Amino acid sequence: MTSPTDQHNVSEQFHGLGDDIADTRAPSGPIDRRWEQRKFDAKLVNAANRRKISVIIVGTGLAGASAAATLGEAGYQVTSFCYQDSPRRAHSIAAQGGINAAKNYRNDGDSVYRLFYDTVKGGDFRARESNVYRLAEVSVNIIDQCVAQGVPFAREYGGLLDNRSFGGVQVSRTFYARGQTGQQLLIGAYQALERQVAAGTVTMHTRHEMLEIVMVPDADGTERARGVIVRDLVTGEVETHTADAVVLATGGYGNVFFLSTNAMGSNVTATWRAHRKGAYFANPCFTQIHPTCIPVSGDYQSKLTLMSESLRNDGRIWVPKNKDDVEKDPRDIPEEDRDYYLERIYPAFGNLVPRDIASRAAKYQCDDGKGVGPGGLGVYLDFADAIERMGRDTVEAKYGNLFDMYAQITGENPYEVPMRIYPAVHYTMGGLWVDYDLQSNLTGLFVAGEANFSEHGANRLGASALMQGLADGYFVLPNTIANYLADGPFEKIGDDHPRVVEARQAVEERVEKLLAVDGERTVDSFHKELGHIMWDYCGMERTEEGLVKAISLIRDLRAEFWRNVKVTGESTNLNQALERAGRVADFLELGELMCIDALQRRESCGGHFRAESQTEDGEALRHDDEFAYVSAWEFGEQQPVLHKEQLEYEYVEMKARSYK
Repeated sequence: MTSPTDQHNVSEQFHGLGDDIADTRAPSGPIDRRWEQRKFDAKLVNAANRRKISVIIVGTGLAGASAAATLGEAGYQVTSFCYQDSPRRAHSIAAQGGINAAKNYRNDGDSVYRLFYDTVKGGDFRARESNVYRLAEVSVNIIDQCVAQGVPFAREYGGLLDNRSFGGVQVSRTFYARGQTGQQLLIGAYQALERQVAAGTVTMHTRHEMLEIVMVPDADGTERARGVIVRDLVTGEVETHTADAVVLATGGYGNVFFLSTNAMGSNVTATWRAHRKGAYFANPCFTQIHPTCIPVSGDYQSKLTLMSESLRNDGRIWVPKNKDDVEKDPRDIPEEDRDYYLERIYPAFGNLVPRDIASRAAKYQCDDGKGVGPGGLGVYLDFADAIERMGRDTVEAKYGNLFDMYAQITGENPYEVPMRIYPAVHYTMGGLWVDYDLQSNLTGLFVAGEANFSEHGANRLGASALMQGLADGYFVLPNTIANYLADGPFEKIGDDHPRVVEARQAVEERVEKLLAVDGERTVDSFHKELGHIMWDYCGMERTEEGLVKAISLIRDLRAEFWRNVKVTGESTNLNQALERAGRVADFLELGELMCIDALQRRESCGGHFRAESQTEDGEALRHDDEFAYVSAWEFGEQQPVLHKEQLEYEYVEMKARSYK
């Protein structure tokens, strides 16, 4: 294949180049001692002083709820915000399959080091070693914490916690609660949060959306994150809230594609507002396409439904060998005419290859004319062998709610007919850049969970999202933010502070600008068109030509949005059209940055697959000599500026990722 050095870098016309950056908080020394060393070196806040210190946390998913509960328990004064009507409606509730932890209950060779290795390898060597090792190390504590809270993990006959496997690994380390793991974990974090609300250490604001961050210089000129501007989604009132530090735990931005497995309200606005204030946005093009989703069935859909990756433990994925059989009832296709292509291509991992590899493999089969279902966009996930081997009752006990959900959506009985699945946008590995302490480059602004970029590199292994969210909220952030808060409490600022007034005015002006356009196109029509552009040109496969075209299309679409969008209603009461308009306006800006990021990264790695950079057998071809870095983007009014954080690997050898 052609080396990227032999190509003209067309991306340079779309961005500037800034100085390299580094994570100065990461400790050195043996990797298994770094987290303990950092905790010891960090400054502490005594219990009496914590009562004087305030923290704002935006988001109440696993990361946000667990962080608020833990900081409240420690004695800090926490103010928490979510746009839902209850913290329990955070998108974390939708996670199904499980949460990883290196407990080695199955005695199958697992360890903290193996979880660390699998995660670095699964992320295609585009994540930091120090952060990933800490995540693996902390994982063992999460399970104990959740069991103590009463989370009803599945158990074996003898009463021990059960485990199952997920993609990209050859051990069983995933703890689960049937197909409702995210819901059960969130209920545990929610109960801990509500306990602190009752105790008075956490003040909860539901139905409030963050629309701006407040940066205030202190006496020595250091700009610090000191508050947020939010809009009450019921009354329309714009409010100001200040504190000593701000934490964003607002999830991912997969809804930039319009169709995704994310909740309808999931958006990028909180992190994008911080980005526009100077926070670096890292690796925005690293989007995870989940291979196990219910296929698109028509133009009327507004979201897609995930079928847990855990189904790949017992279900077998196949397509007809003969293109003439794609219209047949799958039960009428004999075994010798079925292609179990993952088992054939990747015999060592089979149906449990990582998500990026499974997704592309499904796309290739459908592109070759072997796809099944409407539009030929589907492959079979078949449980016939599992039912014969284990019995229907056992399969139903493990996956029953998932099967019920599939039946309700498709009208097909998966116990009798193979499921149809196809890849869909799911998780975003990119997010705000943070250091080892989870602090962004903006002093006093911390970012947790999917909203930051720090753990997964170019691809997230299954069951690692819940692990990262709870690790950040329960164990990492409460330790690292203390080092910052030890210098507080900072000077109190009121609503009349010039920076607070300026931020509030900016929000009010933006709201009025959206309402004043009074065009002819609905917000959703713009969002849907943006989604088509992103999926076609920045989806499972990207090309230089396609990305350049996408940037032009998005710019034209954004210009039309501000000229022709129709936002009905008023700003002074409940107005969901206005909510969506603000979010789509931010998606239009983010979409362009994602395409620019994908364009400048002239290699294939993880979820980012450049057609120009692949091996002879169609696998991703990295270029470690040029692209072993984090892309950290600084906002610019004219064009974004790229800062590179070089990645160094001391414990894991960078080599071609193989699952064969």
